[in-house]
Amino acid sequence: MTIGTVQVQAGEKKSGFLLVEGDTCQIPITVICGGIGPVTLITAGIHNAEYVGIQAAIELSRELQPEGIEGTLILAPLVNVSGFTHRTMSTVWEDGKNLNREFPGNPMGTLAERICYTLERDLFSLADYYLDLHGGDGYEEMCPHVYFVGQGNPQVREKSLHMAQCVEVDYVVESKYTTGGAYNYASSLGIPSILLERGGRGLWSQREVDQDKEDVRRVLDFLYQEDRVVEQEQTLLQETIYENAPITGCWYAYKKAGERFAKGEILGEIRDYFGQSLHICRARADGVVLYQTASLTVLKDGPMVAYGVHTADT
Repeated sequence: MTIGTVQVQAGEKKSGFLLVEGDTCQIPITVICGGIGPVTLITAGIHNAEYVGIQAAIELSRELQPEGIEGTLILAPLVNVSGFTHRTMSTVWEDGKNLNREFPGNPMGTLAERICYTLERDLFSLADYYLDLHGGDGYEEMCPHVYFVGQGNPQVREKSLHMAQCVEVDYVVESKYTTGGAYNYASSLGIPSILLERGGRGLWSQREVDQDKEDVRRVLDFLYQEDRVVEQEQTLLQETIYENAPITGCWYAYKKAGERFAKGEILGEIRDYFGQSLHICRARADGVVLYQTASLTVLKDGPMVAYGVHTADT
């Protein structure tokens, strides 16, 4: 198999770079080939300030060996390299675009569009399964959870759900979107995919990284052992509400990530620079806070809080 600068044969592990179409940008990749079998893709750093997933993918690329892999494993631990090196939160430095809004990309577009096009052409085209590692942005606090796409091909949905059930988090979120994010787009191509969320506030800890790594290993074990039964308590969230700020101001969250609440409760408030209330955010349904802005600043049309509703046991 040849991917970018990496040429690998059965029983080998090699690292190199994926060259972005029409640009000098290079995405680091590690390819581990255990022999004949499925190709599993793992990405991190699509949002470059979500450090837990990035560090987990870096460590996995060093720790995993060909003898423990059935098929081929491709790891891209830092997709948005320029955003990382310029500390731009979750956008590409050169064009200010969010990679998770640009798939399938454009070979003649800006750098973000070229990166997405390259991922689709060189990685998604090879993948049988896909895991995308994320977390809260530099200004967000988050309750660990995992997404899978609930729309489209029923077989892809079922396989993606089973992958999500391998992840040791309390909440499995069924996405209603088939466009936008990398895992959404991959699912629309027929690739069972999940997005794992852990960490936030521009921080990472070894404990969180280890949890991410164990989750990845559990998913890989499931994919390599089709008859394996996953048994753990989780809650399926079949609807998610995303509340964006109607105005720029100071944000005061009334709940914590992972906290449950009832319909009508106040989730947070925006005030002006004199402390006067500008907007009250009330829950539109019973639910749980998945993530929310943790900074004092909140921007008009930017995220305030996202919460899951309509829960059911998986």
